[in-house]
Amino acid sequence: MGILDIRDLSLTLDGNKILHNIDIDFKKECIYALVGPNGSGKSSLAYCLMGLEGYKEIEGDILFEGESIKNMRVDERAKKGITLAWQEPARYEGLTVKQFMKAADFNKSDEEIKEALSMVALDADDYLNRAIDKTLSGGERKKIELASIVIMKPKIAMLDEPDSGIDATSLENIFEAIKMLKKSGSTVILITHSISVLKHAEDAFLMCHGRILDRGSEDKIMNYFKNKRLPCGHKNLLNGEQKD
Repeated sequence: MGILDIRDLSLTLDGNKILHNIDIDFKKECIYALVGPNGSGKSSLAYCLMGLEGYKEIEGDILFEGESIKNMRVDERAKKGITLAWQEPARYEGLTVKQFMKAADFNKSDEEIKEALSMVALDADDYLNRAIDKTLSGGERKKIELASIVIMKPKIAMLDEPDSGIDATSLENIFEAIKMLKKSGSTVILITHSISVLKHAEDAFLMCHGRILDRGSEDKIMNYFKNKRLPCGHKNLLNGEQKD
């Protein structure tokens, strides 16, 4: 048994079955990738694991450290150490970056906050007192959200499209921050359709049409993309929209 075990999980929304009999186990302190085309069910699975509204009425079970969390609220799961960074991070009107980071962990010093911001390629002197509002780009807010997760050191960190909106020069900083999460004891789940993100995973799951098609090393899963032989008739693949 790993730190997080998904057992025969299925999800139906508005009469449509979105996830089909998912079985996955995640071990402690490992970096995983959940890979597949847009609309394949990756984010829906993450929302089920987080217990978001509309994604709690599942079939099957979710075990965290051997305990079922199927009926737990979002805040209860968060207190246990499960967190999700959104593909499009929220704005927090009225909060400065420093206040937001302090909310992640009140015990962190200013120096530790500055170090976390530096890990994601943000100059603390430029950002600590800035408001988290429309003056920040999506990429900047995404970096700040990741820095807050580095501060929290959660047991499970799910990162939805961690490279989305991030400039190329900052990507290596983002990947280093992800490695730091692992070193601090986190299990990291990267939700992606990007080969550049997949390269940083130790274990990967290939997903399409709400099903797990395969599991293996980064090299094994990457072959599906390199050879364009993904065994799935997903519309985004048929239309040539699969990204690399």
